[in-house]
Amino acid sequence: MSKTAPTKGPIVVRFSEKFLTLNGSFSGQPFEPMPWMGGLFDDIFLLNPDTGRRLRRTYLLGVPRKNAKSTIGAGIAVYQLIMDRSDDEPQIISAASTRDQARLVFNMARGMILANPDLASICKVYRNEIVNTETGGIYKVVSAEAGAVHGLNPSTVIVDEYHAHKTDDLYVALTSGSAMRQEPLFIVISTAGHDLDSPLGKLYQYGRQVESGEVVDPTFGFTWYGPTEDETVDPTDEEAWKRFNPSWDIMNLEDFRSAQKHMPESEFVRYRLNGWTPTQDAWLPHGVWDACKDESRHLEDDDRIIVGFDGAFGGDCTALVAVRVEDLHVEPLRLWEKPAGDKGWRTPVAEVEQAIRDICEKYTVQEVVADPYFFQVSLQKLEDEGLPIVEFPTVGNRMVAPTKTFFDAVLDQELTHDGSHALARHVANTQLRQDSRGSRITKEHKASSRHIDLTVAAVIALGRARAWREQEAPREATIHLL
Repeated sequence: MSKTAPTKGPIVVRFSEKFLTLNGSFSGQPFEPMPWMGGLFDDIFLLNPDTGRRLRRTYLLGVPRKNAKSTIGAGIAVYQLIMDRSDDEPQIISAASTRDQARLVFNMARGMILANPDLASICKVYRNEIVNTETGGIYKVVSAEAGAVHGLNPSTVIVDEYHAHKTDDLYVALTSGSAMRQEPLFIVISTAGHDLDSPLGKLYQYGRQVESGEVVDPTFGFTWYGPTEDETVDPTDEEAWKRFNPSWDIMNLEDFRSAQKHMPESEFVRYRLNGWTPTQDAWLPHGVWDACKDESRHLEDDDRIIVGFDGAFGGDCTALVAVRVEDLHVEPLRLWEKPAGDKGWRTPVAEVEQAIRDICEKYTVQEVVADPYFFQVSLQKLEDEGLPIVEFPTVGNRMVAPTKTFFDAVLDQELTHDGSHALARHVANTQLRQDSRGSRITKEHKASSRHIDLTVAAVIALGRARAWREQEAPREATIHLL
């Protein structure tokens, strides 16, 4: 935003300082927006220099928890109810996935109004709505769980914690309802999620495109405090805590240190650093996969290897991964992934079959350990040709033992890998499922586009490579003694 761009941001700041007070731990203290909030208000209330009207129509703000998201939302809601003159009878909506969540912002705004005699004198405050008696404007609460909200005509919508929304139904209903407003304002305030295919994930990715200039859309505002979705962040790095929390100066360092020790890593990254995590519950602890990287090691012709194979006919991906028996070095060999948006894509079966033949020609392959699902005919054909095919269904409790073997090998740095970005991505996408049958790897959900096929292939290959090593260990020891 240009420093000279016209904006009503300073008016919002002055209104907040003069009329609004804080709730909770700071109850009764004046709301004095921090510098970063002043810059945020400048951007949200940016004006079109040609028309003088508000430029932004949609705004996405992403900040970690404890950075006054609710206070910001409540302050904007009160300002719009009292001061907005762009539309007659403004209708302000607090929205969230549940009514209780939506009421957090509403109740804070309600407390701000009741605490100030000037505001209270022009507003009728009820349990579920607030009416501006001078303009007829109204402020109310809606939630996704309430079902249809069509028929509303909002001028301003504050959506809280959009990462919890499973569909965009509420978003679509509210934005379509504001079509007749002169200057509608739709503000989404949220922490990060773990699914970029979710409603928030799609909005976030659009924001990044606008931010980078890939998409030109001045009506869309975007401010995000947190690492990018492909940025690796160390959750123990206190400098990262400071960098991603704009209100750090008033935060409790000991609270962060305690949370980092006791919260699951993925939750700490999402909620305290506002970082997108590949899954809701990460499988491997931060940094342990990178610690196994050894770019000096590579597979050589005739190396004795186990090949892991995980395949799908369409809509997913197919992977081939090698594990060298001698030293448990892991290296992906081939990967076929469905291109984004290509609904008709199918795995090139003949190409996969030929790739397996070529691998067996180049290396000394002890086994091609493969999940036969979708590829029963191909595997039978290759076995008939003399290739060492070993079927290994990757379902149920069959994956419990190899999952533990792989996990232990990573933590103990017993295996190495070549630093493949594709394999690292699949490993990061992998989630752990625990039930009465034990712990095993899985996708975050069945329809997820975050592939884990390279992980599956690596896990079953390493399990078989370890079995070969253990089988041969006594014989090697006897030879050594002789």
